[in-house]
Amino acid sequence: MADRQIASERIGNVRNALPEPDGTVLVGRSLGLRGAVNARDLGGYRTVEGAAVRRGAALRSDGLNHVTAEDLGPLGALGLRAVVDLRGPEEVREAGPDRLPDGVAVHHLPLLATDFDIHLTLRGALADRSPDKQRAVLGDGRAAAMMTGLYRWFVTDPAARERFAALLRLLAAPDGVPLLFHCSAGKDRTGWAAALVLTALGVDRETVLADYLLTNARSAAVVERVLADFGGRGLMREPELLLPVFRADRGYLDAAFAEVEAGWSGFDAFWREGLGLDADVLAGLRANLLEDGGS
Repeated sequence: MADRQIASERIGNVRNALPEPDGTVLVGRSLGLRGAVNARDLGGYRTVEGAAVRRGAALRSDGLNHVTAEDLGPLGALGLRAVVDLRGPEEVREAGPDRLPDGVAVHHLPLLATDFDIHLTLRGALADRSPDKQRAVLGDGRAAAMMTGLYRWFVTDPAARERFAALLRLLAAPDGVPLLFHCSAGKDRTGWAAALVLTALGVDRETVLADYLLTNARSAAVVERVLADFGGRGLMREPELLLPVFRADRGYLDAAFAEVEAGWSGFDAFWREGLGLDADVLAGLRANLLEDGGS
């Protein structure tokens, strides 16, 4: 409950949020999907230059495999041109493909870190019900270290960078939006992708962080239910060991940005050299995602 309140306060207090006339801040607007509670709009933030991120253009979400029949109407109303699925093939096989309205193009850009395969680690931890073995894998900071390593991998691995670059190219393409991108929980791969988008648009770091941490508020009830289920079914004696995996943490995102700073002279250099993107892609991204093209 405390995490939910902190995230809500943080998102409400970001200095460049775009308020409505009545003072209500609608950044991080939920898409209202029962089967994807972390689905939300990146629109509504302001860049450091004062431009507003366009609503309804770039959307982020958890997996769409549990979308309900009632969700298909709101999804259809978004006018999506494309959905980008960042899940690996095994995740898609186990959880199922996206449920989408007709006519939406799907691009699969799987992001799978062999050394930081969270999906495989969780499956192994649940399959082996030994509390000692589960603690050996996840306890004493190991789960958090694995997550930090994953975020560093997002930046240091050339194949991962190419996947993120491909997503950014799709967002920048003429007639490329509205576009929704997602992974399984909408937290890590999706979180770093959203951070790249907002940073490229000129949104300040604290606001990028606020958007990232909003996952904890949106997914809190689901996480509580899953942990209770794992404990109740006897799968884990200490289900709280999974909290570092299930929650967004500032340290994870900071680790990714630290790798950007360590490997390149700054975000601009990372855009050009790390992601292999040029000024035309940046111009397309801003034209598509900033009101009046950022002018």
